[in-house]
Amino acid sequence: MTYDELTYSIRGAIYEVYKALGPGLLESVYEKALLHELKLRGLHPQNQVRIPLVYKDATLGADLIMDLLVNDSVVLELKSVETIMPVHKKQLLTYLKLADKRIGYLVNFNESDIDKGITHIVNNYDRFEIIPTTNI
Repeated sequence: MTYDELTYSIRGAIYEVYKALGPGLLESVYEKALLHELKLRGLHPQNQVRIPLVYKDATLGADLIMDLLVNDSVVLELKSVETIMPVHKKQLLTYLKLADKRIGYLVNFNESDIDKGITHIVNNYDRFEIIPTTNI
């Protein structure tokens, strides 16, 4: 499966969960529903994936935890907040860098229009790109 096919299927799952549940529920509800929806689509999601913090060959014992990792490739960070803050994007950027992953989605389910709640971030390894939702 190509990245385009994978991300298309992931976005479809996000839309399906949003359509079924609507905005404003707890993040944990969306995580469980999205985990199930991704499995229904034949994908291989893992939830609450630990990322060990390694610095200069030393494991520092401060594991970070990603909400979802799909097909060992795409990181999903889920929120249900009034406003996405810069720290939320930094959180996803940190996961992408430390887990050595290329593609991530920050999804805020607390939006009246889910298109406005999805931020696509690409780790180009030398820099990060935040891609507007209208381009995905």
